[in-house]
Amino acid sequence: MATTDRQATTLALAHALSAAERGLAVLPLSRTKLPALRSPHRDDPSAAPCHGECGAFGHGVYDASTDPVRIRELFAAAPWATGYGIACGLPPHHLIGIDLDTKSGTDSSAALRELALRHLFTIPDTVVVLTPSGGRHLWLTGPPDAAVPNSAGRLAPGIDIRGAGGYLVGPGSRTDHGTYGTAPGTAHLAPAPCPPALLRLLLPPPRPTHPATHPSAGDQGQGLVQFVLAAHEGQRNTRLFWAACRAYENGIGPALVAPLISAALDTGLTEREARATIASAARMTGHRG
Repeated sequence: MATTDRQATTLALAHALSAAERGLAVLPLSRTKLPALRSPHRDDPSAAPCHGECGAFGHGVYDASTDPVRIRELFAAAPWATGYGIACGLPPHHLIGIDLDTKSGTDSSAALRELALRHLFTIPDTVVVLTPSGGRHLWLTGPPDAAVPNSAGRLAPGIDIRGAGGYLVGPGSRTDHGTYGTAPGTAHLAPAPCPPALLRLLLPPPRPTHPATHPSAGDQGQGLVQFVLAAHEGQRNTRLFWAACRAYENGIGPALVAPLISAALDTGLTEREARATIASAARMTGHRG
């Protein structure tokens, strides 16, 4: 069994390195399809959200890389990995995964065809990955300025979307339920651009560019919101945490929670991440968020 697992890990690493050569950022997965490396912060529930800023492995999709040296280090740290994940939403492909599930009891392929007819788009020839359960993953690319969110069943029953912050199980991965592989005739293809009409269905409705603050927050509150809005990737949580701390220290924390969350969403954080960061700031400053 151990020999089989070592062989599976070696094969997964080879597939992952091959995907990285195509510009796809990868990370090791366990047989359960979850990231193989556990969070280094798992024993510290009060820790602020970390996307790898600490320098350690174990941050899920944020570990993903196209650097072969880093990929080998990731797999060396997870010798039990039998598969690999492909991060979505990252340059140069800005990958979008259309997951057509079969476990929901619905015909997800028919649901996608119905959507295509109703909204006048055609799914182009693209990479298709077959799952052990009989489902399919369609690989599409998105524009660099559009972050497609992850969703489950929002587009239609049985259709899940993998976008920014999500990942797809890569072909060649071995799981408890079987092996993922590319559909015949699609392995040589590059991910095709997402049809504009489909992309509009995948994107959330536009949010206000400048969230309004509560009147009691004043100019200082608006300044803190703008500070969060100006955050770039890699500093979003840090800026949000700092702004929330200043807000609570100056007595405007409760009034600024909603505007700060709205600003954080505009920078690309999820609502769950934003609320967790603000709650950590409240605890840090002695308040109950």
